[in-house]
Amino acid sequence: MLNLKLLKNEVQHFINEHLDTAIDKLALKGSPFDEIQTVELLEQIQSKKKCEKKLPSWYNTAGVYFPNKINIEQTSSEISATYKSNLITGKTLLDLTGGFGVDSLYFSKTIDNIVHCEINAFLSKIVHHNFEVFGTKNVKTITADGLEFLKQKSETFDWMYIDPSRRDTKKINAFL
Repeated sequence: MLNLKLLKNEVQHFINEHLDTAIDKLALKGSPFDEIQTVELLEQIQSKKKCEKKLPSWYNTAGVYFPNKINIEQTSSEISATYKSNLITGKTLLDLTGGFGVDSLYFSKTIDNIVHCEINAFLSKIVHHNFEVFGTKNVKTITADGLEFLKQKSETFDWMYIDPSRRDTKKINAFL
C-alpha cells in the first residue's frame, strides 16, 4: 500500500534536504514522522537521488512517489525513453513489462492508447499514481504479467514493447 503521507509538504521538504546525507546516518536517527517508517523515508531519499540525472522530470516534479532503488536502476532514462518513443507512431501499444513506467509515459506522447502491465502490485500502484501526477490520461495500468494479459485478451495492438528486468531472483545482473 502506498503511504501517501510521504507526499506531505513537510516530508517532501525533509527528503529534499537530505538527498546528500549519508543514508546510514539517517537510518540511525530513524524517521522523525510518526506515520512514516524509516525504511520508507530512506527509500524515497535514495531513489529520488538516483533520479536526479537519469529521470530529471521525476526528480523535479512534486508529488512523485518513488519505488525502491532497484526499480530505478532497471528503468530507462528519460533520454532513451524519448528516443524510443520517437521511433514509432500509432493508435495502441502494449507495454508487457511496464516497470516504473518511464517508457510508457514517453510512448504516450506519440501513441494514442497505452496498456502498461506490471506484475508487481506495489510498483503498479506507484506507476498509476505518478501517471496521475504527470496528467497522463492515455495510459491504463494493469497489475498483471504482460504475457498472461495478452493471452487472455482478444484486442490487438499496433505495437508491443518488452524490456524485462535483467536481474535474476537474487537481484544479480543476469547478463554478467
